[in-house]
Amino acid sequence: MRGGTIAWLLAQTFWVGGLWLLHFVVLPALAKVGLAPLLVDELAEALRPLLVGFAGFCVVLQALVLLPLTGLARFAAELRGQLLLATLLLAISFFIERSGVFESNYWSLFSYLAMAFCGLLLVLQPPPGREG
Repeated sequence: MRGGTIAWLLAQTFWVGGLWLLHFVVLPALAKVGLAPLLVDELAEALRPLLVGFAGFCVVLQALVLLPLTGLARFAAELRGQLLLATLLLAISFFIERSGVFESNYWSLFSYLAMAFCGLLLVLQPPPGREG
């Protein structure tokens, strides 16, 4: 199971770190450097969907690592499975809102930040294979 644990940690590092890095480091640094606010907003509008899509892919990969160890019933009952499901649903809702199915000024930012916080809570959980 060592390969699954490594894949879990690597995927988690990329998607959680990417979400946090973009929102809390890169975009504020670009604004601080003096880029025009509209340019920073355009960069955010271009990069956020890419990171949300990548996070969705990584969450599916993590679910594929966790499912064989827990089974479907226990997967939905434990916190790691619930966080993965919540993150996947938030990613889907992010893209549904962007496609124009419903209009909201804040939903895409909310779902992005909620995904980041789900990722932070997931980082605090032990990876599969290291529970004990």
